[in-house]
Amino acid sequence: QVELVESGGGSVQAGGSLRLSCAASGLPDNSYCMGWFRQAPGKSREGVAVIDSDGSTSYADSVKGRFTILQDNAKNIVYLEMNSLKPEDTAMYYCAANSICPVVHVLGMTGHPTDFAYWGQGTQVTVSL
Repeated sequence: QVELVESGGGSVQAGGSLRLSCAASGLPDNSYCMGWFRQAPGKSREGVAVIDSDGSTSYADSVKGRFTILQDNAKNIVYLEMNSLKPEDTAMYYCAANSICPVVHVLGMTGHPTDFAYWGQGTQVTVSL
């Protein structure tokens, strides 16, 4: 049974940093595609960053240059390092996994939530002025 557990969320002032972690268990191997999505109140869930098992990454335009997705295959943990946070980054952040990455990943795009089969419970990030 696949389980994804997020941690590291919290409240921070604008300009600050946070690092989210996603501990994955039950994945058959390390070839899975991992991603971070977020959902703000009243808005649809959107892709933030995706990383394939080969280390290739894709990002939403709104976070490029500020967020970095990393993976530790030995520990089955995926991180999202978030710098220069803005109030508009406030959302529930979800970790996601799928056996393959979305086709658009090769174009540098994160894909749609429906492209991912497994989801964590989420961790809240709040950025204040």
